[in-house]
Amino acid sequence: MYNKKIPIDLNCGFRIAIEVIGGKWKPYFVYELLSGPKRPSELRRRMPEASERVLAQQLKELMEYGVIEKNVIDPVCKHTEYSLTALGQTLIPIIEQLREWGNGFRPRLEEILDGKSEEE
Repeated sequence: MYNKKIPIDLNCGFRIAIEVIGGKWKPYFVYELLSGPKRPSELRRRMPEASERVLAQQLKELMEYGVIEKNVIDPVCKHTEYSLTALGQTLIPIIEQLREWGNGFRPRLEEILDGKSEEE
């Protein structure tokens, strides 16, 4: 695992949670895997604006923390899938609440973004 310059504060549960699922794409990976295992190409298709390098790095971090696992289906064809682990399953209520909060905040964000486009 990558050694960070600033160590993780293990005395703060919030910082630990952000370390594990923080990042632009990590929560989205967990959300996508709620419906079942996905191939890497499926995940990339759902996030075309993300670079392949960033996606690979964040998937690797989620695996290192034990949130997801990589399953080799066919080693000859290099067919693999990612799925949530038992630990990853414990994130489902949190991810669902984030989704609900985002849906509720959507009208306000649209107002904010409309205001910015009028200023330009």
